[in-house]
Amino acid sequence: MFIAGLQAVLGADGVVTALDETRAFTQDWRGRYSGQAVCIALPRKTEQVAAVVRLCAQAGVPVLAQGGNTSLCGGAVPGTDGPAPVIVNLQRMRRIRSVDPASNAIRVDAGCVLAAVQRAAVDNDRLFPVSLGAEGSCQIGGAIATNAGGSGVLRYGNMRENVLGLEVVLPDGSIWDGLRALRKNNTGYDLKHLFIGSEGTLGIVTGAVLKLHPLPKAHATAWLGLDSAEAALAVLELVQAACSGRLSAFELMSASQVALVARHVPGRRCPLDGAPRWHVLMELSDTCSADELGDAMQAVLEQAIGCGLIGDAAVAASEAQRNAMWGYRHGASEANRVAGIGLTTDCAVPVSAVPAFIAAATDAVRAIVPDLPVMIVSHLGDGNVHFIPFLSFEHWGGLADREGFAARVRRSVNEVAVGLGGTFSAEHGIGQTLVAEMARYKPAAEIAMMRAVKRALDPSGLFNPGRLLP
Repeated sequence: MFIAGLQAVLGADGVVTALDETRAFTQDWRGRYSGQAVCIALPRKTEQVAAVVRLCAQAGVPVLAQGGNTSLCGGAVPGTDGPAPVIVNLQRMRRIRSVDPASNAIRVDAGCVLAAVQRAAVDNDRLFPVSLGAEGSCQIGGAIATNAGGSGVLRYGNMRENVLGLEVVLPDGSIWDGLRALRKNNTGYDLKHLFIGSEGTLGIVTGAVLKLHPLPKAHATAWLGLDSAEAALAVLELVQAACSGRLSAFELMSASQVALVARHVPGRRCPLDGAPRWHVLMELSDTCSADELGDAMQAVLEQAIGCGLIGDAAVAASEAQRNAMWGYRHGASEANRVAGIGLTTDCAVPVSAVPAFIAAATDAVRAIVPDLPVMIVSHLGDGNVHFIPFLSFEHWGGLADREGFAARVRRSVNEVAVGLGGTFSAEHGIGQTLVAEMARYKPAAEIAMMRAVKRALDPSGLFNPGRLLP
């Protein structure tokens, strides 16, 4: 009767129950997490999401909201403990509802893929600045639910800073319409922030009004080779002083990570011929002419070279070369997935502490496994470091207690970050992976407030149980 009720709401093709068809929804893209679902619900509009939620509430069935299933912490797929949920996947909700260039706002369905929103903005001479490696498959609702970051946070902020309004289906099946394109609305609690970063535990985001920005007319992009993370930090300070708001990205990669991309992602070639220990992808963007921006890049690179901070540099001479540099940077996740098992961490520390964090975290993991390879990809400009202890498939397969080992290694890294005044989760969220870290590091008062909000909105605890909250 329950499945029949869902089919009455969504149509026969809107409810997936066959095991071979549900597998793509019940397993994460890296194959690390998997579970069982009652079924997959594929709504086409907000009212159908609300009807599905009401049926689940009446039957006491958990609800797991899912976007593009690109999570790195198992937050978008079922676990193996507790009752199986209904997965509500929003892939059919992909409308660009409206674009208002004068208000610098775009209204979209939550199932819109991030890259489609970026294209719609460009078509209207605007920029939607949230950019990350999964932008070709991640959905806006998931990016909001996890408060996604990416390479543009340095200049434009993360997802939270680029959301103006939300439409949300609440756990009782009611719909909150907060789709306002206002920069100022001082009328009490700003409720949208409850749902940004809530990982589907408080409501299902079905629509959003997103903030647009002026579309840069020119980019100047360079790939730098450096001897140390300290040198990279010094270059960052120099560029910020010289170029101010024009700096839109400053991405740091270890030589080990760069080599892995070259080895395992077809068509990728490092922009530098040498073998520096560290690499930086830096980009300036502005509405000025390309010549003016290029001159600014050239001046700051000459200054950095004169200070002995840069050993080598390659400047993109065309849009194709710029795209190739970004393709190399965004190839890190794919390379790691193919090459072995990366125990990805998502720490953030004060920007000034990034070199100290990398050094101390390296010592910490190698105290557990001597000479353990480490891959590093860092959004250095905002202090976010993806510190990735890396194991071969053979090493991983030979471990007697894989999950215990992974938890111990991640804990050693997180201890360093927290000790430096940082956090164990900067942009990936909590999901299944980091619930124990929430219990360890979050102050009791914060956990209590979060639980109070959860009880108020979802008293039955049916929305994404076992995630986020210890």
